[in-house]
Amino acid sequence: MRFEFATANRIVFGPGTLREAGAAAREFGRRALVVTGRAGRHSEQLLDLLAAEGVAATVFAIAGEPTIDGVIAATGAARAIAAISSSAWAAGVPSTRPRPSPPADQSGDPLDYLEVVGRGLPLTKPAAPCITIPTTAGTGAEVTRNAVLTSPDRQVKVSLRSPLLLPAWRSSTLN
Repeated sequence: MRFEFATANRIVFGPGTLREAGAAAREFGRRALVVTGRAGRHSEQLLDLLAAEGVAATVFAIAGEPTIDGVIAATGAARAIAAISSSAWAAGVPSTRPRPSPPADQSGDPLDYLEVVGRGLPLTKPAAPCITIPTTAGTGAEVTRNAVLTSPDRQVKVSLRSPLLLPAWRSSTLN
């Protein structure tokens, strides 16, 4: 039997690890798209940490589970600010990965890369470095190579899968 396991490049555990997020983001650049849940709860501390490290943050809220249209809009926001990294602040979205996908510099229609409703083509360019900070206990989907997106018009959830989607850094706590 063949088995493979791949996850985030770096997962940081323990009290106070959130305080390391600003410095971790700074390693990737000076502009970040911070993707939050509908209310953006808890994101103030992250925004302060990014600002202290000289990282300009643009907040993008996704209400509920990420949809294809929402991800297209988030990808557009990332392109507009020329984001070097994205920080997924997964407030209230424990089983999905709310971050721009496909990568902002990937060519073609985003549907080209989706399974079931799209063509299922492989991603060819790496995603911008992503930091994930889950705010709820969940499945750990934020450290996988799979992004699950909802297609409301088709009433189905679809996947975008690639090892190029693995996050660069993940904190295990909110303090």
